[in-house]
Amino acid sequence: MADHAYQRNADLVSLPVLTTKPDAPKRRLPPWLKRPMPGGNTFARTKEIVADSGVATVCVEARCPNLTECWAKKHATFMILGDLCTRRCHFCAVTTAKPLPPEADEPERLAEAIADLGLNHVVVTAVARDDLADEGADHYARCVERIHDLCPTTSVEVLPADFHARRECIQRLCDARPEIYNHNIETVERLSPSIRPAARYRRSLEVLRLVKEIAPHIVTKSGIMVGLGETWAELLQTFEDLRSVDCDVLTVGQYLQPGDIQKPVSKYYTPDEFDELAAEARRMGFLSVASGPFVRSSYNAAEVFEETQRRLSETNRT
Repeated sequence: MADHAYQRNADLVSLPVLTTKPDAPKRRLPPWLKRPMPGGNTFARTKEIVADSGVATVCVEARCPNLTECWAKKHATFMILGDLCTRRCHFCAVTTAKPLPPEADEPERLAEAIADLGLNHVVVTAVARDDLADEGADHYARCVERIHDLCPTTSVEVLPADFHARRECIQRLCDARPEIYNHNIETVERLSPSIRPAARYRRSLEVLRLVKEIAPHIVTKSGIMVGLGETWAELLQTFEDLRSVDCDVLTVGQYLQPGDIQKPVSKYYTPDEFDELAAEARRMGFLSVASGPFVRSSYNAAEVFEETQRRLSETNRT
């Protein structure tokens, strides 16, 4: 097993979705947020490959509720540039601290892990690296390039921080030719300052606009969490704002509080409400929409990408 800084993935694959203080009343989840937890040999093999790679995963670091389901299907979302973030968002469980220097061999280890998993589509995200001169853009790009070299049939979806909307950073990552450039808006404009104070709602829109300007052929994608105190009208306005910068794909999922220090859930949306939000988004012209209680940016990302490709093909034929 490789000896790397982020090897703690191997021991952190059973984290609870919600944590509460010992004397606090247990939060009761609605029935549609309860489901069996798969496991088995494939899960164990995924865990082993991820651990051997020494590359962090957002599955573990963000305490994703879909971890066991995805790993049981040999899917994992890798998180490069370490597991320590320079920003503190009030919905996220990733640790905020001074990060370690990027590891030069990470692109190779990442690509080898993806090859071992046999992924047709992979999502590669990263912590915010405001401590680096280029905010990690070159390292990120080298990871994507190495994946393409070693796994030429694998489509790559990147999910970076905003790079402060610096054109040269976004250009470097676009030059690595990811098939999808995903950058999450996360929440509505009114709540953005309190939910992700180091980011900016309009800056995230500018990132997506710049990607389309730099590389119009790259599919753009964004995601939003619901249940943080937003209104229905604000959600629809956010969808319209994303379409105004030609965002192609939208994901909508239920926010779940990952720990005691993160913002509590304000509302649990019903499956019917998620369906209605999806219908509204499709009417606005998104090529693909994934909307549901367990939807996350990388959840079933391969299927979402395939649907997007089909829609693009149909559009080109007409």
